[in-house]
Amino acid sequence: MALSSVPAQFLRSAQAPPKRTLWDVLASVASPYPEAAAIDDGQVLTYAELMEEVTALADSIHAQGIRRGDRIGIRMPSGTRDLYIAILATLAAGAAYVPVDADDPEERAEMVFGEANINALFDATGFHMLRPTAGGDTRRPRLDDTAWIIFTSGSTGKPKGVAVSHRSAAAFVDAEAQMFLVDHPSGPLGPEDRVLAGLSVAFDASCEEMWLAWGHGACLVPAPRSLVRSGMDLGPWLIRRDISVVSTVPTLAGLWPAEALSQVRLLIVGGEACSQELVERLSTPDREVWNTYGPTEATVVACGTQLYAGQPVGIGLPLAGWDLVVVDDAGEPVGIGEVGELVIGGVGLARYLDPEKDREKYAPLKSVGWTRAYRSGDHVRLEEDGLYFVGRVDDQVKIGGRRIELGEVDANVAALSNVRSSAVVVQTTGADQKVLVAYVSLEDAAAGFDHNVATARLTETMPAALVPRIHVMDDLPVTTSGKVDKKSLPWPLPGTVVEANDLSATEAWIAQEWVDILGTSVSSKDADFFSLGGTSLAAATLVGRVRAKVPTAAVRDLYDHPRLEKFAERVEAIAADTGISLEAPNQVEERVVKPVSFGTRVMQTLIQIPIMTLQAAQWIAWLLLGNNIMAALDFDWAVHVSWWLVIGMILVFATPIGRLPIGGWGARIITRGITPGSYPRGGSTHLRNWAAERLADASGSRNISGATWVNYFARALGVKMGKGVDLHSLPPITGLLTLGNNVSIEQEVDLRGYWLDGDILHVGAIEIQDNARIGARSTLLPGTVVGAGAHLLPGSTVTGDKTIKPGSRWAGSPAQKVGRAKHRFPTSHPPRRSRWVPVFGATSIVLSLLPLQALAIGAAVTLWLATISPLPLIWGVLVFATVGALAAFFAYTVTIWVLVRLIQIGIKGGTAPVRSRLGWQVWAVQRLMDDARTYLFPLYASQLTPLWFRSLGAKIGKDVEISTAVMVPKLADIREGAFLADDTLIGGYELGNGWLLSGETRVGKRSFIGNSGIAGPERKLAKNSLVAVLSSTPKKAKANSNWWGSPPERMRRVTVEVDEGEAKTYSPGFGVKFARGAVETARLLAPMTSGVLAALSLLLMQYLLTEFNMWIAWLLGGLILMAVGVLAMGITVVMKWVCVGKHKPSEHPLFSRFVWLNELQDAFVESVAGPWFLVPNLGTGALNAGMSALGAHIGRGAWIESYWLPETDLCYIGKGATVGPGVVVQTHLFQDRVMSLDTVTVADGATLADHSVALPASLIDASATIGPGSLVMRGDKVPAHTRWQGNPIEPWSTP
Repeated sequence: MALSSVPAQFLRSAQAPPKRTLWDVLASVASPYPEAAAIDDGQVLTYAELMEEVTALADSIHAQGIRRGDRIGIRMPSGTRDLYIAILATLAAGAAYVPVDADDPEERAEMVFGEANINALFDATGFHMLRPTAGGDTRRPRLDDTAWIIFTSGSTGKPKGVAVSHRSAAAFVDAEAQMFLVDHPSGPLGPEDRVLAGLSVAFDASCEEMWLAWGHGACLVPAPRSLVRSGMDLGPWLIRRDISVVSTVPTLAGLWPAEALSQVRLLIVGGEACSQELVERLSTPDREVWNTYGPTEATVVACGTQLYAGQPVGIGLPLAGWDLVVVDDAGEPVGIGEVGELVIGGVGLARYLDPEKDREKYAPLKSVGWTRAYRSGDHVRLEEDGLYFVGRVDDQVKIGGRRIELGEVDANVAALSNVRSSAVVVQTTGADQKVLVAYVSLEDAAAGFDHNVATARLTETMPAALVPRIHVMDDLPVTTSGKVDKKSLPWPLPGTVVEANDLSATEAWIAQEWVDILGTSVSSKDADFFSLGGTSLAAATLVGRVRAKVPTAAVRDLYDHPRLEKFAERVEAIAADTGISLEAPNQVEERVVKPVSFGTRVMQTLIQIPIMTLQAAQWIAWLLLGNNIMAALDFDWAVHVSWWLVIGMILVFATPIGRLPIGGWGARIITRGITPGSYPRGGSTHLRNWAAERLADASGSRNISGATWVNYFARALGVKMGKGVDLHSLPPITGLLTLGNNVSIEQEVDLRGYWLDGDILHVGAIEIQDNARIGARSTLLPGTVVGAGAHLLPGSTVTGDKTIKPGSRWAGSPAQKVGRAKHRFPTSHPPRRSRWVPVFGATSIVLSLLPLQALAIGAAVTLWLATISPLPLIWGVLVFATVGALAAFFAYTVTIWVLVRLIQIGIKGGTAPVRSRLGWQVWAVQRLMDDARTYLFPLYASQLTPLWFRSLGAKIGKDVEISTAVMVPKLADIREGAFLADDTLIGGYELGNGWLLSGETRVGKRSFIGNSGIAGPERKLAKNSLVAVLSSTPKKAKANSNWWGSPPERMRRVTVEVDEGEAKTYSPGFGVKFARGAVETARLLAPMTSGVLAALSLLLMQYLLTEFNMWIAWLLGGLILMAVGVLAMGITVVMKWVCVGKHKPSEHPLFSRFVWLNELQDAFVESVAGPWFLVPNLGTGALNAGMSALGAHIGRGAWIESYWLPETDLCYIGKGATVGPGVVVQTHLFQDRVMSLDTVTVADGATLADHSVALPASLIDASATIGPGSLVMRGDKVPAHTRWQGNPIEPWSTP
């Protein structure tokens, strides 16, 4: 948008008054009114006398060395004529005056005068020449000379000096003359008026007082400062002194009774927000009440408006000569009715003494073509009739995720009955929670103040999140300028104490913590933590403090026992059970964790080379096939090799015939001899396990391991398997797994049988006995034994210290017995149906070939375009690889779509044999959808995602948001406004006794399922419900219910909102959706980049094949892939810093630029850096270096096997720390469609083990261990050298 889009009434720079100086103003008034009173401080000084004294004093200071352009400090007692004569003499001498209030501390005076580098000083004893200026002139001031230098209050830091020129100052005086009393029955401002001078000359509003008098021949009447602040005592004085014009701040005006202003015909308020209540009280038909607005940096006043009773309070239109533009966060002008930051231009622009600050705050506003503009830092609303003040940008606070304007709250508080003056500020509790507090003084103290009535009234006019706590004071403290001194307001509030009596020592201790954390009183032992305002973050803070005495206290303890008495009893019970004294300081055995050594890193690098060379074998195999085909088509660059060799390479490195033996037997050889036990991290046993994992990945054996082939892969690894096993997860690389007959293991179960605990590797065997069932996404730790016929529910973690007894049903993390195994399947096993074995096997091969088929199409497009283009072939391939990548992406998309739609024909919920049409359909579709979110990642977490799932057959409501969810589309019903976060599993299937159960899963309107949440088949989540991170959906749930953990438990929830309301969350406009779509389209750059990298790799291998032979190409192929991986990482790093820069703790609605750009850079992490660099380097120093380049803070010798650090700058991983596979360092949450970001810290030597999630603001302190399958709650603080496991975490005594 250009300047033409700004309403004309806000652009008045062309109407600036004629150019002149303040001296010109004074002289032009003194000439026609020589005998009129100019100053009356008890003795009247006429304009003729004033001019005589001023010119005499100006000549005197000239004689003492003052020159035009000098600076003179003013620090004189208020209310005297000498003060004003000194100011005018300074101006007459061509110098600038630099005022400091006489009551200000000496330190401020020294700072101001030092920063301004004054040449001389006026104080109570007279004039003092400090630093004469050599040369110079003694003429009257010129237009560009500085008139005054006033220092701002410095509320945001060091006070800043603002210099205002004579041109700007005189324009301000003349522009205001066009506003006030122009049509008043008693005539305009003139010699009959008397103007109150009640403000400090160090406050720029005093300039308005002085020149309201001297610009119109009126008389300036100084008043003692104490009298101005006194309120009731001022009335008689104003009447006695016949004051007709008052310019003040609303706080002081609020102190004065209405009768004090009975003779005042012009009342101007400014400097802070004016309340409607003040206008109603002070506006009369005979009195003009004006509200002015302007920062010191734009010469006192930039705009103003006359106020009337019964009409809203605005700040009006600009003065003649000033321009006002309201801009959004992007610097573009907003439309009528919209809120944005006020930017000021025109004749009133001043300058900072600090050049750097001046360049920053007066930078050009390119959107409207201004070369110099002042950013006010104030939010205003643009309307046709003028501007309406909303609040300071830095007065915007977030409470409960909602952005709050203090000005809005203050206006409502000021309008309460019997409130004389008020101030609303944000205070911080001991839990670092922001709370709103309103401080008020009363009109009639005897009438009192009813808090309940006031709160009820505020609740009627404002959202609940904006209703503050109210504290009544006799008088609000004020600053020198008359504004409320917010720094002097009391906090904690007086009377905020533990009021309860008869508390035990433990209850008293905990109650005092409640008072500090919540900032409110505790009245009895029945007080409820959450009813007093406790949030999840406050709960985590409290438990963190309790852990100082009782390290094993858990957040769950507070949720289960929110009342003071019961929570204290629980804390005492934990202390007794663990042998801890609440009186004596707690002693924790310290653990020293050694960082990964340099020697280990060297060995990993050496291992990587042959592993990557093996991975390159697949590239070479397909490259040879391509060369033979192209040679047959007479392309002269193609190298023909023996077809037998090509066929052999493809069979060995691209089909199960070769992949499974290479991965299975190779890993078995590497891990041979490894037995259950504990081993040092980075030692030979650990490195052998790591190398075997890498071999299995590089060989491709895991990609081909479908529901049939996986059994062969497991046996190759040494797994002992019974008959009729349904294994839908990967077997352990150690082979230390025993599966009984008819065991059913669902998808994504962790059977690795080992995990890192600090610098110790725990390895153990896992035994699952006959007919046992293991639910999806469960984790089985070393030593786990699952008895015959037992059932482990999805999302559970078995810690291995307890045997799951036969016939029992276990759930949770840590898994606990919840009853007897329930049989949802027929008791008899279905026929084996061997004919389905080759169907499943062939399907696995076809699914693994789909990406290659898409890549072949992309390669063909690339080669065709490169061949017909005028570019050299090599450059043509690199350039058109972008188009080829898009072709491959769209080919794979179409293929997935067609296959899913075809396979879903006739699919329905119900129970059927695994080896059956329905069993095959459900399994195949889920495999396809799981692969799709990997290869089509740019399509997910976007506006197209709901359309994608809808086109695949899912029932998707309006305004649904879906991230990287997995589902069988035809069996999913996602209602309007629902949100599915990353890695959610919707529906799926259950296995048991050879049978497969599927069914429709429903997610209700505006419900939310958090990261890695599970909603199993036949589950129905009611509307407005929430399932937390790593949590499961209950079988039955009422609307508006919230669940966490596994098995799910009810939880409390705080709604998160943003100031834009639903316009940026649930109900965005078309323009916002279009902008989001444009950014999301840019995600295609990720697969395009990956396509170019693939082309580069193949070109390099082709060069070696052409110049040497296939053996050299193969031998160096691994190094090529490693080098290209580094390039991929570098590109991703650049994209991250370009898109989002440095991540900071903050909150952003879903429909905001930050969220979109963050997803764009994440597409590069997942689609470029992930496959090319991060996944091949899991657990290595190279991964640490790559994540550090993205902004993560990673200490020396940390072992990290996950790259899911979403907002890298907020991730702190200490020296020697461990982050296990599948871990999410979850630096953001997306509750209520608001993205909340905060830091996560895994301190030195600490462990965040496999498949765990640490939520924002959490801290895992030094050498603490979080076991596998755990959830660290938001804000949780885990004490150093302690052990925890669970969802949410609880103390853990057994490794």
